[in-house]
Amino acid sequence: MRVLVAGSTGMVGGEAACLLAARGDEVRGLVRRTSDESNVAALRASGVTVVEGDLRDGQSLTAACRGVDAVVKTVSAMPFSRKEGNTIGDVDRDGTIRLIDAAKQAGVKRFVHTSFPHEPEPTYRLGEAKVAAERHLARSGMEYTILAANYFMEVWLSPALGFDYTTGSVTIYGDGKNPMSWVSYLDVARTACEATSRPEAKNATLPVGGPDSLTPLEVVAIFEKRSGRKWDVQHVPVESLQKQLATADNEIQESVAMLQIAYATAPAFKMRPEEYLLQTGLKSVSQYAEQLVKQSAAV
Repeated sequence: MRVLVAGSTGMVGGEAACLLAARGDEVRGLVRRTSDESNVAALRASGVTVVEGDLRDGQSLTAACRGVDAVVKTVSAMPFSRKEGNTIGDVDRDGTIRLIDAAKQAGVKRFVHTSFPHEPEPTYRLGEAKVAAERHLARSGMEYTILAANYFMEVWLSPALGFDYTTGSVTIYGDGKNPMSWVSYLDVARTACEATSRPEAKNATLPVGGPDSLTPLEVVAIFEKRSGRKWDVQHVPVESLQKQLATADNEIQESVAMLQIAYATAPAFKMRPEEYLLQTGLKSVSQYAEQLVKQSAAV
């Protein structure tokens, strides 16, 4: 199978491109001229053919899609890649729609799109962009798979978002009692690869989560047990998050506040593993905690 991965220098896309190449597929990794050279070199070392393109440039996307059987799209302006010309509207809505159109024009059979669980009519820009792209994909006539991926443990259980396993301190949004199926980006990448060809992934929106539904407080308890120490836990009330949302002056602040509110309240993030495309070999929070504790001890 010939597969184009858009987002191949990112966390999920890079892993997906390497996995596809390892299983014997002919893989193209879409990169921008400004992409990190070390990431591009890693793709080439894994057997991925690098093609230059940009979601803002329809002609480059048409060329990249030519002769391809499937497209895996993992690009997003969230959480860390927003900059001028790389906004949520530019990437998650317009750029994705442009890529869908290019894939359809090139005769691509299946398009795999990574997203997250959301309400049918979101009122914030990231959700609106995702819905616009997903609806466009469903109307495209191509076979499609939308991956509704849960909260990435490597992102939300990291110091970048207040979960500091090196100091044993954590910020919890809300009361910490809302269960979520924390997922590893590795399992999202594995699922994206399988979705390129599995018949049960055809024209489907699939949940992608971890093996267990755990509340943030249960996650902290796991890390405390693994590290052998009590953690300092601080809570941000939902009311404070709602105030942050009301006073947000850009799309990133707005989207982060909405995701934090969903973290605290949304029941959709408690998933059923029996509904996943891949149900075995899923990385658990306990395994993630053990990995991080070992890494911290080795420093």
